[in-house]
Amino acid sequence: MSIDPTSKHAPKTKTTTVIGEHVAAAIRLLLFTGCRVSEILNLQWKHVDLERGMLFLPDSKTGKKAVVLNSSALKILENLSRLGVYVIAGETAGTINEKPRADLKKPWRSIRRHARLTDVRLHDLRHNYASFGVSVGLGLPIIGKLLGHQSTATTQRYAHLDVDPLRRATDTIGSDIATALGEGKAKKKGG
Repeated sequence: MSIDPTSKHAPKTKTTTVIGEHVAAAIRLLLFTGCRVSEILNLQWKHVDLERGMLFLPDSKTGKKAVVLNSSALKILENLSRLGVYVIAGETAGTINEKPRADLKKPWRSIRRHARLTDVRLHDLRHNYASFGVSVGLGLPIIGKLLGHQSTATTQRYAHLDVDPLRRATDTIGSDIATALGEGKAKKKGG
């Protein structure tokens, strides 16, 4: 017995979604820069300084903004095909009426589904970038500067994450003091 592949009862086959070079670059840049989605989608090559490792955004949510690129973000930009004015090429790339890519919703849904991330928004990549910085002990003023926050109150949402490095620091100090007093791991039995 053979099954007609056009039948609604045909066995389902797994489909593969191919994420294009520019979409992949956009998502990776969001991960490695902490930029907003609109900042990456509207980024023009003329605002990229590969030599100095900087982005000079003329108009972000908070006005002009300079973004210092880490080596991973720089590598993405260095290897990305230049198809038009915008770094993340849209459907009209290279045409007279070129427009930036409108959004990343469809490819992000596909990536989330594949990675089994049910409730992760693209904007969460920005928060993730900040959280990584806080978790390695970078201060909130530095995180705020990297994200382009004009108000320290905006960066304060990450303050709760700042406790872990402080806890590790105080545990290390406390352990060293206890050891020096003979109360720590180096304490001799019967003494």
